[in-house]
Amino acid sequence: METLGMSPSKEQEYKDIEADLKKRIEGEVRFDKYSRLLYSTDASMYEIEPIGVVIPRHKGDVQAAIETAKRFEVPILPRGGGTALAGQTVGHAIVLDFSKYMNRVLEVNQEELWCRVEPGLVQDELNAHVRPMGLLFGPDTSTSNRATIGGMIGNNSAGAHSLTYGKTLDHVLELTVYLSDGSEVVLKDLSFGELGAKVAQDNLEGRIYREIARLAEEHKQEILARYPKIMRRVSGYNLDEFAKPKPFNLSRMVVGSEGTLACVVEAKMRLVPKPKWTALDVIHFEDDIAALEASHAILETAPYALESTDKLVLDLARGNIVQSKRLGFVQGSPSSLLMVEYAGDTEAAVREQVDKLEKLRQSRKIGYAATQAFKPEEVRAVWGVRKAGLGLLLGIKGDKKPIAFVEDTAVEPAKLPEFIKRFREILTRHDARAGYYGHCSVGCMHIRPLINLKQEGEVKKMVAIADEIAELVLEFHGALSGEHGDGLARSHFNERLYGPVLYNAFRQIKRSFDPNNLMNPGKIVDAPAMTESLRISPAYKTWAPETLLDFSGQGGFAAAVEMCSGMGECRKKLDGTMCPSYMATLDEEHSTRGRANALRAVLSGKVPNRDFSGKRLYEVLDLCLECKACKAECPSNVDMAKLKYEFLSHYYRANGLPLRNRLFGRIEKWNRWGSRLAPFSNWLANSRPNRWLLELLAGVDRRRPLPRFARETFEDWHRNHRPEGKESRGEVVLFHDTFNTFNTPSVAITATLLLERSGYRVVVPEKRCCGRPMISKGMLREAKENAAKNVQSLFPYAERGVAIVGLEPSCLLTLRDEYPDLLRTQASKLVARQSFLLEEFLLRERDAGRLSLAFKSNGRKALLHGHCHQKALVGTAPTLAVLRWAGFEVSEIDSGCCGMAGSFGFEKEHYDLSVAIANRRLVPAVQASGSEVRVVASGISCRQQIEHLADRRAKHPAEVLWEQVEK
Repeated sequence: METLGMSPSKEQEYKDIEADLKKRIEGEVRFDKYSRLLYSTDASMYEIEPIGVVIPRHKGDVQAAIETAKRFEVPILPRGGGTALAGQTVGHAIVLDFSKYMNRVLEVNQEELWCRVEPGLVQDELNAHVRPMGLLFGPDTSTSNRATIGGMIGNNSAGAHSLTYGKTLDHVLELTVYLSDGSEVVLKDLSFGELGAKVAQDNLEGRIYREIARLAEEHKQEILARYPKIMRRVSGYNLDEFAKPKPFNLSRMVVGSEGTLACVVEAKMRLVPKPKWTALDVIHFEDDIAALEASHAILETAPYALESTDKLVLDLARGNIVQSKRLGFVQGSPSSLLMVEYAGDTEAAVREQVDKLEKLRQSRKIGYAATQAFKPEEVRAVWGVRKAGLGLLLGIKGDKKPIAFVEDTAVEPAKLPEFIKRFREILTRHDARAGYYGHCSVGCMHIRPLINLKQEGEVKKMVAIADEIAELVLEFHGALSGEHGDGLARSHFNERLYGPVLYNAFRQIKRSFDPNNLMNPGKIVDAPAMTESLRISPAYKTWAPETLLDFSGQGGFAAAVEMCSGMGECRKKLDGTMCPSYMATLDEEHSTRGRANALRAVLSGKVPNRDFSGKRLYEVLDLCLECKACKAECPSNVDMAKLKYEFLSHYYRANGLPLRNRLFGRIEKWNRWGSRLAPFSNWLANSRPNRWLLELLAGVDRRRPLPRFARETFEDWHRNHRPEGKESRGEVVLFHDTFNTFNTPSVAITATLLLERSGYRVVVPEKRCCGRPMISKGMLREAKENAAKNVQSLFPYAERGVAIVGLEPSCLLTLRDEYPDLLRTQASKLVARQSFLLEEFLLRERDAGRLSLAFKSNGRKALLHGHCHQKALVGTAPTLAVLRWAGFEVSEIDSGCCGMAGSFGFEKEHYDLSVAIANRRLVPAVQASGSEVRVVASGISCRQQIEHLADRRAKHPAEVLWEQVEK
């Protein structure tokens, strides 16, 4: 293990702990510096380096880790998705990451409506498992695609539908846990006799039962007086649950305890019937307080959910690639939206409920407009924007960030408008702007003031705001946390909120479960000040590497790294593209967040500056496929591909450029020679001796078929081509990429014929390779030379307004995305603006009335796999629209990345991962389609992967469009 800055005695202790764990753990034990840094943060403002990380394979590993922690007298900290907003999952402890292996559904009982699961199971994955049974797990956090059930139990999470389903506490039936002495116990409803037996036990479990029963009875009156009488309260311990006439169930104390009392290894959870139909009425307001005041009347209509979001969130959504496409339901520029959802057994039933609300809205003049969403895709779009609220706010550029410290207050819903007015007055006095969104139905609003934690005065402002808001919460008999928990941000307020008597009872609860204070200490009781262990603080400093790419739009390279807020959207697995390597490995190191944390550690001095060109950072970034999905799907728009390009440039300048990088980076040169020497080159390239030699010398996996060279290149064909028909619509430049020139010229040929049939004269200019292969391999200086030559060639056309049309998304979009960053010139920006994918161009011309094509009406079916760069920068909507225009009944695979990523899938150390990524969703979807379905993919790498693994030939959109044209 690496022990930078550690005393010799502490270093030896950590080595002993690591050795002890490795002897006993069947899972993974990681004590290296980078692994510790990756687990030093979560989605909060805090950073504490752990002692080490254990990734248990089964509950025996958990028990062994707890016993080791007890033996060495060091803390233990259970962790799920690391999405905690208050710092619950960071600490100087042995971190247990349950998300990689302990993530199974163990049992589902459809008749009795319950399931047994492991704590690392993600909420959306549980719902995907039980949805075919007509069931769901009720609490639904905005982080449902990466939040684990164990984390929801530890936090007592709720979500948008808590109005209907309540909190996680209301759905926990039974927990299997390990106590601080390593003993395994089951916590469930006990009869009077069973409770008596537990109380009589002469062990830690017995002591806990005796103490909780005593404290609940002794403090019954104080509990009634001090606990907020609202549904949304998760601060402190749930001692109030034991003052109610219910069967004694100690799981209710563990829920919401943030890992400070016990470690959950299995949970029996209640399930609920899934509504058959849902619909939304989205009401628009010119004033956000008016929206909150209207919510009381709307609640009388018994909605399924009632949520609010403000103008700041909507404005940020407009600037986000993914969210901007979902905003079709927004009318005008509202100050606030209320999203009112109804559920029922039939579509007619929910339509009736929406109609009733509309009559109420119009009679009482509620809002200035409303949009109804009945179709599932419309409902998903609205919820997508609402769930993205947190991430969108965190993506605000600059040093002032929306910080989570008073973002989870809750009061009685009827008091909410007045409470928010007072809250806003406090922020105004402190000159603090904030974003507002949340669960107005239950009085819990998420308000995040923008604070610059790099400035001492701003940190003091944060403390002052927190202090005043705590007093405001007390005045309104509310809670400082309605669902996000105490953690490091709020635990220090618990004595003030609950009073000294109950706070002392909390301490006794903690001691009864954890006499040696080893279970995630410093949370809920005996917490440090909220300003300790800040990730970004006045002491935080970064150094800035000199970059070849332009990062000024992000505020510099370090600021581009700091765009990552830690919220972990990159850990989702079921949909989208981000992050393909995480989806396949389930390893924090191979998530966008993990990579950003590693880069930030180097830039901020947590590890030496020389690591910026070091092997360990290279390993962390190595499995980034440069798909750009994070640029679109990360709500904060972290562009990890761009960061990796820059890193690789520095890394190879320091360590030398490998042979394989030279081969792949200069692929145009080799392809040109390959075509000249074809067919001999095809025989030679794929001969067994050559494949063995390529694997030995350059690490090109011999299992992967190499692309074939065309004897007649597209350039050869075009030189001899004589267009037929009229060229009445002027010029169009065809940017013929390397692959469609030398490997699959049929694509460029059919694109040319299609454009000519559309009435354009196709110009094929002198050019170089776009530079994409060089950029991907860290050869930025060579890529810049190519970019400059290409812009010089293309600029005269762009200046005249001539469109530059490309066929390979990764190549054409290099002109749009990387050229302005490489060259930083107005000419490159103009070329970028005039560059279009073929489908974009055809659609633009048709919609402008300048183009009409006659297609066969044979009703063929098509299955589209979108290219990653296209999905991130353009979207697949133009391709879908053009295919439908051509008469195809087309559906799109939610396939994520194909796993090839240019050269990545050819590389020996990456081949298996490349195959695993494709086999997750893409290959099964293609194999499930009938032979009559045309598989369409614009990327050559995508088509290669589909043919290699699914044994189907996918075609480029240009090819299938040309097939459909009436000749």
